Amino acid sequence: MALRFAFAVNSKGKFKNNHFGDARKYLIYEQKDDKLVLVDTLENQFRVFDEKHGHGWYRKAQLIIQYLEDNKVNALVAMQFGKNINMVSEHFIPIIIYSESTDNVTSVLNKHLYWIEDEWNKKKENHSLLFIKSGILKKDIKKQ
Repeated sequence: MALRFAFAVNSKGKFKNNHFGDARKYLIYEQKDDKLVLVDTLENQFRVFDEKHGHGWYRKAQLIIQYLEDNKVNALVAMQFGKNINMVSEHFIPIIIYSESTDNVTSVLNKHLYWIEDEWNKKKENHSLLFIKSGILKKDIKKQ
């Protein structure tokens, strides 16, 4: 099975230090022949969804989860996740990165696709939080 990743980026296609649900758009990458290839761009139609309920509203998270599941996404990549991270990890592998460059992040993910694929195949929910920092993929040991 080919993994699909949603990169949370701004209007210029760069990662910014904001929560996944606040991204302008999602770049959809798919695993093809052991590397990630950009296959689609989705506008985040829920970015400013009913913010009167406050930041990190549960219903907004549910809508984004359904939207990305409908697009067959397995992993979410962003600089931050909000208070709904536990709900997110029930459906996707959350990956926190520390670079604005999608090329840098894609390069590191390509090196570790087998680990990410293993995480997806062994758990269908409550996925571990992964981190990419300084070109190294790390796993949140607290969730194991």
